[in-house]
Amino acid sequence: MSESPPLASKKCPNCHQWSIWQQSPNDRCEHCGELLDPQAQKSAVAREKLANQKMPSVVLMEINPEDGPIKRFFKTIVRGGQLAFAAILSFIVWVVAVVAG
Repeated sequence: MSESPPLASKKCPNCHQWSIWQQSPNDRCEHCGELLDPQAQKSAVAREKLANQKMPSVVLMEINPEDGPIKRFFKTIVRGGQLAFAAILSFIVWVVAVVAG
C-alpha cells in the first residue's frame, strides 16, 4: 500500500477559493490556475539561481610566466604565506568543531 502525502488546503490569494495544496511552490489554484504561494515560487527561483552561481575559488597570487626571476621568487613566498595562513585557519576551525562536538 503506497502512502500519499497528507492533503492540505490553501486559500487562493487571487480568487479566494480553497484548493488542495501539496506545499510545493508550483501548486496552482484549482479554480483560477494562479499560484497558491507566489512568494514561495519567487524564493525557489532565487534559491535555484543562487545555487547555479559559480563559487569563487581561493584567491592566490598569480605567478605569470613573463615575470622576472626575482618577481617570481617573491610571489612564490607570498603564495606560500597565503597557503600557510589558510592551513592555520582550517586547523583552528577543525579544532573548534571537534571541541564543540
